[in-house]
Parts: sequence; C-alpha cells; structure tokens
Amino acid sequence: MGQLLYIEASPRKKRSTSIEVAHTFLEAYRQSHPNMTVETIDLWQKNIPEFNGDVIDSKYAIMHKQSHTEAQRKAWHAVEEIIHEFKQADCYLFSLPMWNFGIPYKLKQYIDVLVQPSYTFKYSPETGYQGLVVGKPVTVIYSRGGAYGSGTGSESLDLQKTYMETILKFIGFTDIHSIFIEPTMGPPEVKEQAMKKAKEEALKMAPQF
Repeated sequence: MGQLLYIEASPRKKRSTSIEVAHTFLEAYRQSHPNMTVETIDLWQKNIPEFNGDVIDSKYAIMHKQSHTEAQRKAWHAVEEIIHEFKQADCYLFSLPMWNFGIPYKLKQYIDVLVQPSYTFKYSPETGYQGLVVGKPVTVIYSRGGAYGSGTGSESLDLQKTYMETILKFIGFTDIHSIFIEPTMGPPEVKEQAMKKAKEEALKMAPQF
C-alpha cells in the first residue's frame, strides 16, 4: 500500500477553486487506486517551524559540521519531522492560489523548511546540485484570477508555476503535471468554464497518476 500526500495551500476552503478541483482529482484517484492512502496537509492548520533562532542556528551547525546544542537539537527535530512526513509519500498533489503573481506565504514557509541540504538535495563540486526526492510523480493545481498562459501576453508575471516547478525540479522531481484554473475573475460564466475545463483534466489525469 502506498501513499499520496495532498498539500493544500488555500485558506478559503469551501470558496477555494483550487481546493474544489483538488477534491475532484482525489475522488477520482481514490476510485482508481483503492490500495493507496491519501494524507492531507492543510498548511493553514499545520505547525510549521519559524526559520529563526535555534532553527537557523542548527542548520548552520550542520553546514559547518558542528555539534548541536540541546536547544538546537530539539528545534531541528521539528524540521526533520516535516521533511520525513513529506519524503515518505509515494506521490504528491499540491493545490494553491496565485497571490501577488506568486504563491501563498504559508506554502513558501513550508518549502523553506522542507528544502534542506542532505535531506532533499545535495551538492558536490564534481556533480553540482542533485535532488534527493526522485522517482515520484507530482501534480500541481494552480488557481489564478487572470490568464497567464502562452499567448496571453502575461506569461512573465506567472511567478506561481515558475517558482513551484523550479523548486520541485531542484529537489529531484522530473514527473511533474499541471492543472490550471484560469481566469477565475470576471463574469460568472468565465469562471464556470475555467472550472469545468480544470475538473475535466483532473478526472482524466487522476486515474493515470
């Protein structure tokens, strides 16, 4: 039995388009993968360590091959728990809205804790950077008020997908799938059409995931 880890980054819950499409994906996924479990991380309920004080000092102690103090050891344990929870999954689903052309700060905080040398990536002068989360697929559901895809003229403003794919590739992902809900602003029929298209993609993608 394997595990899909679903990471939810919108605080809007029942009003969230990214969560609604994610639930469509997960329903289809559960039906087609009955032997897989689904675990959910709601980043707005998750206790994510602040990257300051003993946490940041413990990171630099590792980087400089120094021993942790007792306070640093306890602080770093919370970081290791986040990383372990993430890495033990077999596949991943993210859902997130676009905030100021990028990602919600809770997701950025989670990523900043997650992306650590020797845990999710490594470096050597001979081979450069290498991701350590490998051989696992990930689907990312992006919701955005405007349209930022190819041909819109607003492609350069899309720091949401650009950032997510950069980070995912950096820590080792190569099998990356995307579903877009755009635009969600404007007349109701425009949003309805965007939702319909995204849900159709989710229903098609989930059984093959």
